[in-house]
Amino acid sequence: MKSSTAIPIVIVTDEHYVIHLAALLKSIETNHKTGEKIEVYVIADGVKKSSQKKIHSSVDPAMFTIKWIKMEDTIPAGVKLPLDRTSYPVTIYLRLFIQYIVPAETKKALFLDVDMIVLEEISKLYNMELGENVIGAVQDPRLLTFDNSWGGIMNYKELGFAPDTKYFNTGLLLINTQKWAEQNLATKIIDCINDNIKFANYPDQYGFNVVLANQWLELDTRWNYFASGDLENPYLVHFISRKPFYSSYNYNPKYKALFYQYLKLTEWRNAKPIGELNRYIKKVKNILVKIKKKF
Repeated sequence: MKSSTAIPIVIVTDEHYVIHLAALLKSIETNHKTGEKIEVYVIADGVKKSSQKKIHSSVDPAMFTIKWIKMEDTIPAGVKLPLDRTSYPVTIYLRLFIQYIVPAETKKALFLDVDMIVLEEISKLYNMELGENVIGAVQDPRLLTFDNSWGGIMNYKELGFAPDTKYFNTGLLLINTQKWAEQNLATKIIDCINDNIKFANYPDQYGFNVVLANQWLELDTRWNYFASGDLENPYLVHFISRKPFYSSYNYNPKYKALFYQYLKLTEWRNAKPIGELNRYIKKVKNILVKIKKKF
């Protein structure tokens, strides 16, 4: 039976990663068979109009509606984003404002990092029941628990958490947007990061995990499977660190081949891998943006 209910998906990208947005949307389209419309809300940090046009030309307009939202328009007045010391872009915090991005009547929405491809029916993920939980997420396979020696929540003892408290990855989030707004979680997470900034090595994840500790629905690991693994049939592949369009990509080659399989169905079908220098330039720009905002 086909459903008429639309599936809202929020994604953040800039011009550098718009190529990944094309592959992600095409992968969703290719594997979506249950009939729901897909409403995509793209928070755009300097994405060119020409690239936006190419995205629209790359997907089925009968399945997708795509709304482009400027990054600065998603941040509520008076809110100051944490200025951490990492090279992660400030856009990592924009998922916090999902209640302002989707329509007010929306009850549930998906957030997906742009560096993903979806290999399973997206409605299976969206239609999962959250119960009393505000979010659904997947345990981070690199960190697993708060007491991880090189990450996790380094001051978990001071915060009163058990060392084996599970730690989730924020790249994929199924969110009850009504509860998210009612509990004022965006403000709570930002305050948490700012209060513990020296411990926030993965800043957005730090805030999410501390504020929502033991209050999230654990999803099947196949819904956020890292490209460093070798699972035969993941539901979603997350290209952490080296992206498949970098010539320096050094993770599972099968997943890279899948990325290009979907990319070849888009307006980026002739795109060539880019060098490692581009990756470092991108990271330096991220740091400079934070320095500029700080001073």
